[in-house]
Amino acid sequence: MREHVALTMGDLLEDNAKRFGDEPAYIMGDEKLTHQQLLSRAKQLAAALEEQGLQSQDRIGILAMNCLEYGEVLAAGQWSGLIVATVNFRLAAPEMAHIINDSSPRILFFEAQYEELIEQLRPQLVSVESFVCIDSRSGGSNKTELIDVIDYQEFLHSGSPQGSSYRSREEDIACLIYTSGTTGKPKGCILGQREMREGARTMSVETRSGPDDRILLVMPLFHIGAMAMGQGIHFRGGGVVLHREFNPLTLLQAVQNDGVSILHLAPTLVQMVLEQDEVANTDFSQLHTVVYSAAAMPLPVLKRGMQLLGNIFLNLYGQTEVFSSGLLREQHHPNGTERQKRWLTSVGQPFPNTLIRIVDDQGQDCSQGNAGEIVVKSAAMARGYWNNGAATLETFRDGWCHSGDVGIFDEDGMLYLVDRKKDVIVSGGENIYSREVEDAIMAHSSVLECAVIGVPDDKWGEAVCAVVVLRDGESASKDDLIAHCRSLIAGYKKPRKIVFDVDIPKLPTGKLDKVTLRKSVNG
Repeated sequence: MREHVALTMGDLLEDNAKRFGDEPAYIMGDEKLTHQQLLSRAKQLAAALEEQGLQSQDRIGILAMNCLEYGEVLAAGQWSGLIVATVNFRLAAPEMAHIINDSSPRILFFEAQYEELIEQLRPQLVSVESFVCIDSRSGGSNKTELIDVIDYQEFLHSGSPQGSSYRSREEDIACLIYTSGTTGKPKGCILGQREMREGARTMSVETRSGPDDRILLVMPLFHIGAMAMGQGIHFRGGGVVLHREFNPLTLLQAVQNDGVSILHLAPTLVQMVLEQDEVANTDFSQLHTVVYSAAAMPLPVLKRGMQLLGNIFLNLYGQTEVFSSGLLREQHHPNGTERQKRWLTSVGQPFPNTLIRIVDDQGQDCSQGNAGEIVVKSAAMARGYWNNGAATLETFRDGWCHSGDVGIFDEDGMLYLVDRKKDVIVSGGENIYSREVEDAIMAHSSVLECAVIGVPDDKWGEAVCAVVVLRDGESASKDDLIAHCRSLIAGYKKPRKIVFDVDIPKLPTGKLDKVTLRKSVNG
């Protein structure tokens, strides 16, 4: 029987330093961090953390936007076996406090721009023994004035270049990545060294990346999407170009000037890029893959992207809890048969070594074409939720991750997202899936964005409400959009209420924030 080879993300750092040591692991502006430098700084940072008394599987937290130091903190945990707990910087102070207290890090790395927030939260963060400000090398101008705060460079150089006395093991927990909190307080997904490495391998295979590739990450590293994509490129020695925030013009410049060959964007960001006039004058010759994820791509946007950029789009579907499926570049056929065109609205087929079922409320498999909950089994699946046994038992049952998403399989084994299970609109006894209505409205030439939710209705129980953002200079009335919908979907699915707005709230992942939207619409 073949012996299992136990490998960690730390082993990947070591391999890259040997094989691609002089090649960039991270690039940000004019600064570069080679794979050899990344390993060296990760080991020294791990040693500095041990000097502070941290032992293997203790937690460290990080509150920062994308920066080189973020990559170093992640790498220190990967090499040493310390657990990195990321904090969503876009949350309100009480939400951040919940995450930090739940993960209970002993050291918290933070950027100086969050100094006032840290000062406010400090009395509540009982687990944190030391605060380390990481701005000293990333060009931050707001030097912290907090007392008892350690400068990142001083902290780093207090450690031995030999690294910590302990190393990561395959069975170790690697990260606590918190969910978006769409159905309550964010939950900390427990991702181990084994799962993180398997996830990186999957992303590498799906993007077909190699040592010459560079991926541009504008999505925040605190989220599994950007983190996994970056590690997927590192899996074969490639480099990660970091931007602190999304700017479509800056992105186009990076594609042309920084050797970017892979993009990772939420569908809403893809749309914003395609809306830029500069797209016509940008050299995309090095770009071979545009990964869109976090939500399904509206069909009109996808078709326009393929017309402009070619057949380079790759759809990846998953959650913080588990990676699930992908629609390969070869499966994008905008001018194919009707069957192939339908695939464009899917999230593809299960990844290798991944099983997906569609089940009803009793856990029984649904027949082909019937909607049910998507449940997934994968080697890249989270081990559960940190400090939350009840939610772990509810989501991870019998070896399967219950996604909370509603989907169907077609005769080709293509998976289609229909809705979030908790977002299904029940109107007059009929189940209405928001995605179908959103697709119909998005097919109108005047519509830029759309989100569909259910609102209370005295007669029907719930009614379909569409929040619509129109394109600049375009016009469409409520009656126009309802008539348009009736030509594409059943009459009972049409929106009974349409709200025109200038923006639709979104989560950091790019997903529509329907919790906030419901509060806004329902007052």
